[in-house]
Amino acid sequence: MTVLLIGGSSRFMDSVIDKMNKSGHQVYLLTGRKDKRSSYKRVFEKYNFEYNTESIEDIFKSIRPELVVFMGAYDTNFDWSMARQESVRYSTALTNLLSAYSMTGKGRFVYISSHEVYSSAYGADVREEITAEPKGLKALAIAHGEELCNSYRTAQGMDIMILRFDHVYGIPKKGEHLEDYCFGQCLESLRSGKISANSRNSFSMIYLKDAIEFAYKAMVDGKSAHACYHITSGEEINEMQLAVLVQKYMGEKTEIVDNSVGQKHRLVLDGTRYQKEYPMQVFVQYEAGVQKVAEYMKSHRESFLKDEDSGGGRLGKLLHKTKVILKKLVPFVENCICFIPFFMLNNRAVGSQYFSRLDFFLLYVLLFAIIHGQQQALISAAFAVGGYCFRQMYTRTGFEVLLDYNTYVWIAQLFILGMIVGYMRDQLKYIKDENAERIGYLHGKLDDIEDINDSNIRMKQSFEMQVMNQKDSLGKVYEITSKLDAYAPEEVLFYAAEMLSKLMESKDVAVYTVANGDYARLFSSTSREARKLGNSIKYTAMESMYDELKEHRVYINKNLEANLPLMASAVYESEQMQLILMIWGIPWQRMTLAEANRLTIIGALVQNTVVRANRYLDALKDRRYVEETNVLDEEAFSHLSKAFFEAGDKGLTECALVEITGVGKNDRKEAAGILGAQMRQTDYLGILEGNLYALLSNTDQQGAKIVIERFLEKGYHSELKRETV
Repeated sequence: MTVLLIGGSSRFMDSVIDKMNKSGHQVYLLTGRKDKRSSYKRVFEKYNFEYNTESIEDIFKSIRPELVVFMGAYDTNFDWSMARQESVRYSTALTNLLSAYSMTGKGRFVYISSHEVYSSAYGADVREEITAEPKGLKALAIAHGEELCNSYRTAQGMDIMILRFDHVYGIPKKGEHLEDYCFGQCLESLRSGKISANSRNSFSMIYLKDAIEFAYKAMVDGKSAHACYHITSGEEINEMQLAVLVQKYMGEKTEIVDNSVGQKHRLVLDGTRYQKEYPMQVFVQYEAGVQKVAEYMKSHRESFLKDEDSGGGRLGKLLHKTKVILKKLVPFVENCICFIPFFMLNNRAVGSQYFSRLDFFLLYVLLFAIIHGQQQALISAAFAVGGYCFRQMYTRTGFEVLLDYNTYVWIAQLFILGMIVGYMRDQLKYIKDENAERIGYLHGKLDDIEDINDSNIRMKQSFEMQVMNQKDSLGKVYEITSKLDAYAPEEVLFYAAEMLSKLMESKDVAVYTVANGDYARLFSSTSREARKLGNSIKYTAMESMYDELKEHRVYINKNLEANLPLMASAVYESEQMQLILMIWGIPWQRMTLAEANRLTIIGALVQNTVVRANRYLDALKDRRYVEETNVLDEEAFSHLSKAFFEAGDKGLTECALVEITGVGKNDRKEAAGILGAQMRQTDYLGILEGNLYALLSNTDQQGAKIVIERFLEKGYHSELKRETV
């Protein structure tokens, strides 16, 4: 396969090149810059062109690549310290590349994105379809790049894939500065001997080589089912846990500083979509990966430390101080060394027909005044005076030199010019440094203003949605919840989850029915994520949530605890908790009092419908059950099973239908008593086509087999007749 890689020099690029070569592909490289400093041993051809040049189209036509990989978020050609200018250049570059790619008419274009497009905190793992919420100009540019790729794909039918990498970390190049947590903590340890960590900040990381292995499979597969995949390990870790690993391999003298403040922030990308298509195993676990990074940075610490760093440890501090002293001595040494050739040139110039009027001592003083400033100008002037007097004493005595008026005029001239030029140089440097500091301060203020503006925009959009769409209005809520009345009593709870998902704008909603004082059973849900707690939960053990629900309040998971929903509310009947409504997939900024109030209102309206349905079913209890048994008659059981399977087809629940064979009409009462003890409160026995059946709610094929084995132990043969897929 012919592969064109686009991006600057980095470990990331080196790893991609290495993988492509090992897999037998012919690799071309577009460096994105004109200089030829970087060299690549395993690249078939290298093009040193900037992204905005017209030659890009000719390069694509010449190579006609089958696979194009743009490094995007990991392209080192972009300096994000000046994010405002770079964001424009980034978007322009990507547009030019996509335009050139579209002219070839074949091959796949892969855009490398990152977790940075998500800035909010998420209680659940972030799936590919969740809308990006970038914060900051770099994240905004990366997210805009994704939108550009999607636009080209939909408008022109191009094969464009987006790969979002989740907190990639790995061994850096010497002196290379990375932005991942692992590198940051190792560098902080080298610089100060301390590691600042916030245990409330959770994320997942993936080692660079693993990330490239994962990405490669999706890149070269021409039958990918989706256009966007998350490249992630999915293994959650927080800053404190990472700091402990870094401390272990950086040395015990490293101190961990606990900065655990504020609300919990969690960002873990969901790799389920990728794993379904390309099953892969993470080879480098956190401990092994951190060890490799830490040991490499320790052995090459000099390339990562700056002059102002203490270096960590006594030896490091001693080396740092030695470097500072040597750096300050360098101008003095230069002054001493340079004086010798200037003294020799001055001696040669004396008596020369062409150079006798050229004052080499004055040039010597001006040179150091311009380069090093006033201090070195004074020192060089002192050396020059000494050299001048020494040269004059070749023909005159020292006393005569001291009495010569011209000597003092020349010395005054030398010092005045040296001091003035040195002073001007120092002032210009001071103004330059002050301007740089002021620009840095203003950039910081600008970033703060952008953060505030982002918050204001989100609030504005929220209010606009409320005003324009009226999604929060009581009328709109009642209009949607009243549709539950149109469903049969058996169907109400299934479609309550669907309705709640629509009103709360969340794809992950679950409805649990309270089975007894401590446990609740899952009745319906709208996604796999919403079912993550399992089919049965001990809700009273979830203290923070239960404390709110028992007080008839909406629970908001402000700490983003992983095993609790982001929001929850309870439905009561006669002060008895009947239902628990759980919402998982909502962004952090929507976990507000306004959303809690909306959920309260929705819960109250759902309660009316559910209570009405339950009372209706209780009223018909005698007519729905076979006399003196807990077995539903054929009509009631037929309606119930139909409701379950229709809901299952819509992904709202899982269920299984089991036929119990060999049970005659006269044996049903005895069988019902025995089999009922082997079933849960949320399962049903009923008559269908003259035979005895069991309807197992929230049960897959594996769960049904367990129940069938229980029945067999009691002497009743049964078989699975139908299940939801």
